[in-house]
Amino acid sequence: MAEQTHTAMWGSLENRYATCQDFLKMFDEDMQGLYQLSFLLTGDHQKGERCFVAGMEECATENRVFRESTRTWAKRVIMQNAIRELQPRPSLSHSFALVPPAFSHKNGSGEHFGVDAVLGLADFERFVFVLCVLERNRESECALLLGCSASEVREARTRAIQELAKFRPRVFDVYGDRERGGWADARKA
Repeated sequence: MAEQTHTAMWGSLENRYATCQDFLKMFDEDMQGLYQLSFLLTGDHQKGERCFVAGMEECATENRVFRESTRTWAKRVIMQNAIRELQPRPSLSHSFALVPPAFSHKNGSGEHFGVDAVLGLADFERFVFVLCVLERNRESECALLLGCSASEVREARTRAIQELAKFRPRVFDVYGDRERGGWADARKA
């Protein structure tokens, strides 16, 4: 009797687990977001694609994940694949500068500025920034994923934010600075 009540109330556990089709549907619906995560972590289209495809394959096989958690699980698998691919480690030197990515749009419209700046971070700082800031993982979770201490994560996040903050004035140079009569004045005309 109690078992019937439980099944009626919650449904069979087997029906609550995600199937291969659930994962494939989720990957199809959020392909751009999941690939973008993979690309930002790896900093390279080919490596990003490998991590994305490997993540899709891993998710589609024998995982006991609740349907509601398919996207979270897929993101975690992609993160783990990117970590295995690049093996980012805290730098011994605490000084680094942004390295412009190879495909930077130096004279372009600036629409890829944010991505270029993130891709210019050193591997470890980029991973920490993406995992902690963009994906909103806790420091302790990020440290577990990266195999380092929470203080190393905290320091790397601070360095990444400081480096990215240096590029903020360039955004206004591209679109015009309000104080100097850039795009705001052009919009009024």
